[in-house]
Amino acid sequence: MKKFPVALQLYSVRDDLAADFAGTLKKVKELGYDGVEFAGLYDHSPAEVKALCEEAGLIPISAHVPFVDLMADIPGMVADYKAIGCEYIAIPYLTPEYRPGNEKFNEVLKGAAAIGEECKKQGLVLLYHNHDFEFEKVDGEYALDLLYRVVPKELLETELDTCWVKVAGECPAAYIRKYAGRAPVVHLKDFYMPGEKPEHMYSLVGLKEEEKAAEEAFGFRPVGKGMQNFPAIMEACEEAGAQWVVVEQDAPALGLTPMECAAASREYLKSIGY
Repeated sequence: MKKFPVALQLYSVRDDLAADFAGTLKKVKELGYDGVEFAGLYDHSPAEVKALCEEAGLIPISAHVPFVDLMADIPGMVADYKAIGCEYIAIPYLTPEYRPGNEKFNEVLKGAAAIGEECKKQGLVLLYHNHDFEFEKVDGEYALDLLYRVVPKELLETELDTCWVKVAGECPAAYIRKYAGRAPVVHLKDFYMPGEKPEHMYSLVGLKEEEKAAEEAFGFRPVGKGMQNFPAIMEACEEAGAQWVVVEQDAPALGLTPMECAAASREYLKSIGY
């Protein structure tokens, strides 16, 4: 069994981070996390963030940076995260106009290649973090697979989100193995979905869209508290050559605070040997 370093996607504790950036990083370390993945710097400079990570004893492995922000200043954005010490930058989420089936999806294909080139030039690796909408088919092929086929491995690697792979109807462990050698970072995310996939999936990731209805049909959970088979997922991560696993929980659940959810996820991973 490979002992993976475990990071926390800081979007999971975003309110804590906004209130006390330095203190939250220290708490994340106390919970047993080895690294962090950013989703915004909260008005801190790259140099400040680097210093705070060093002070907390955390490795800043990656950052989620919106596609449009990256495209607005590719060299500058890559340089900022390189200055923090990140090894990876991930395209985290596509707004509707950029999703498969819309004309601007072609801009994502071209843009990802351009961003990947700059990352490679500056010594970083570009990742793509999926949701379930990339599992829409384009000429019989999942858009996610199309993206990884059109943009070569040397410019784009995967950050498979295990929750959204399963929500889309695919097996997370099998999908990780499908991209063996191209899956350096894997998102560990648990969820509860008692029935069919609800129509409005993204109310709980900040879009305020029929929240109550969606919450009744779908909810995020701490790792190990939902529907995922994490022993199988971790075995697949090992076989695929993953270097990091990242815990992410978009919204708290079970009456726990976001930080308590992060703690529960870390304790579960320890209980199964990670």
